[in-house]
Amino acid sequence: MPKKAKRTVARRKASAPRFATVRSLVRYATMRFAKAKLVFGQGTHAPVEEAIFLVYETLGLPVHRVDSHLSRKVTAAEHKRVLALIETRVRSRTPAAYLLKRAWLQGLSFHVDERVIVPRSYLAELLNGELFQAGRALVDAAKVKRVLDLCTGSGCLAVLACHVFPNAQVDAVDLSKDALDVAAVNVAQHKLNKCITLYRGDLFAPLGDAVYDIIVTNPPYVDAKAMAALPEEYAKEPKMALAGGRDGLDIVRRILHEAPAHLSAHGGLLCEVGRGRAILERDYPDLRFLWLDSEESTGEVFWISAEHLKH
Repeated sequence: MPKKAKRTVARRKASAPRFATVRSLVRYATMRFAKAKLVFGQGTHAPVEEAIFLVYETLGLPVHRVDSHLSRKVTAAEHKRVLALIETRVRSRTPAAYLLKRAWLQGLSFHVDERVIVPRSYLAELLNGELFQAGRALVDAAKVKRVLDLCTGSGCLAVLACHVFPNAQVDAVDLSKDALDVAAVNVAQHKLNKCITLYRGDLFAPLGDAVYDIIVTNPPYVDAKAMAALPEEYAKEPKMALAGGRDGLDIVRRILHEAPAHLSAHGGLLCEVGRGRAILERDYPDLRFLWLDSEESTGEVFWISAEHLKH
């Protein structure tokens, strides 16, 4: 073979994709993420989960059918695009959800970017569970007419609420105009404009004397010490969506104080507070909190009925 032809073949081999399948790309991403000691918890919980999410979303593959596509061949263009995102994730420590402008919660897809925190609330699992099924101790979902999502952020919980409470109108409030712009995208994408109304304001302020059967809220609850030590990934999220004051519960206290005026007689408040349980039980010894566990949390969410909250 002429030398020129040999050089051409060599160049072709050098430019061919090094990782020929989806599986090999996932393995490489997992290795890179683990070696770089990235921090997870923003939609995924481990290097392999983040790798699958990044690779599958980039290639337009269904993230909930992983095994069906692991042997799929990867084109040179796809290979280049995925490797670039892997390197960006490692070097910038930007959460994959921001790089891809997408997050998943309870099987639903949401648009996200740096204007909102990455959806990950324990409330999502609890809403989709048995808490509001007919015959349960809480409120029958079919009888709920009005729901409020305070500190809505991306609007993900408001969207889930429309599915959980099929006969309800949902109001969603946030202080951030940027967050509400993202929420509006998600409301439109899920075709829920007739179900969800977005309000900008400070907690209950824009709602007048409106009364709700269910108030759902995932407010800022990170304390000052934890805010000062946030990993790079979490520091890229809006601080106003995380910071809850010295002990993390400034906004939770306001909600507890103001919520009774906005709850129907048989309604209740479902609130995520992180690790604030001991503080709340100390500060509100007369309130009957019902602490709820999810698959990944213990005692980080409480339910309190309107009846108990008003006493």
